[in-house]
Amino acid sequence: MAHPKPSPETQDLADLKGLLARMRTGERRAISRAVTELERLSAAAPRLLEAMQPHLGHALVVGFTGPPGAGKSTLINAYTQHLRAEKKSVGIIAVDPSSPISGGAILGDRIRMTATLDDDGVFMRSLASRGHLGGLCPAAVRVIDALDAAGKDIILLETVGTGQTDIDIAEVADVRVVLTAPGLGDDIQAMKSGLLEIADVLVVNKADREGAERTLQHLKGALSLKADARGKVPVLKVIAATGAGVPELAEAIDAVGTSVAAGGAQARRRRRARYLIARAAADLVADRIRMGQGGELDELADAVLGGALLPSQAAAKLIGS
Repeated sequence: MAHPKPSPETQDLADLKGLLARMRTGERRAISRAVTELERLSAAAPRLLEAMQPHLGHALVVGFTGPPGAGKSTLINAYTQHLRAEKKSVGIIAVDPSSPISGGAILGDRIRMTATLDDDGVFMRSLASRGHLGGLCPAAVRVIDALDAAGKDIILLETVGTGQTDIDIAEVADVRVVLTAPGLGDDIQAMKSGLLEIADVLVVNKADREGAERTLQHLKGALSLKADARGKVPVLKVIAATGAGVPELAEAIDAVGTSVAAGGAQARRRRRARYLIARAAADLVADRIRMGQGGELDELADAVLGGALLPSQAAAKLIGS
């Protein structure tokens, strides 16, 4: 009886050394296979992550965040074109809102990222947020490793873009670019803590629109109130649709990236590992709460209501149980 021929996927995972070698040459299918396995955290993912370790720590991870409508996808497209003109290889991870029906990503970003089409020097993958708050999802960090192992020079990470809560990028990206645009009604919000606090570079996109200069001055005014290095964050005007201001943005990102690189790859990767641990811990606690802990949670709730425990003390007991 003839044995069925192994599928390409099975062959890839049976020869991880060969898969990595093909990834390093930029082969799209090989990169896609690795990204898929890590995204869904398959049974092969731990072995794949282990095999990739010697090839990690090279890529600079640049995160783009900001409110919906600020033009993140369009700016990433323009910045990618700039990087490709400099012969740099690029990986793009776009974290999209999850479909409430299928749970999959709503792939709106691909429409605006034309630089990713038919260019073997660019690899893009859209990921579903899967309901995670903070604008990112743990799968994004694993995909960063895959693109890093594939030899990408720069990995661009676009968050969901939900506003002030969209701050997980601070733990994951090496350089954080925060966008806003005139006419979004977000000037006051942008001056508050949150996104403003995590920015390495601030960008006013759609700078050809009315109100752009006012938005720029509001951001500079907000930064001037900061006593620490936050006050020195560059604030740039860009028109992503035409590419105006993109070279200046690239220069600002390079400056921050050079400073970050001086701290060593291990420190950058350790920060992302800490994020993964924190997310996993939060998920475990959420699971315990949903399961109810067989009445233990009710006992802790009664103790809090009766003043015998503070909520923080009850949480510590729950985690330690």
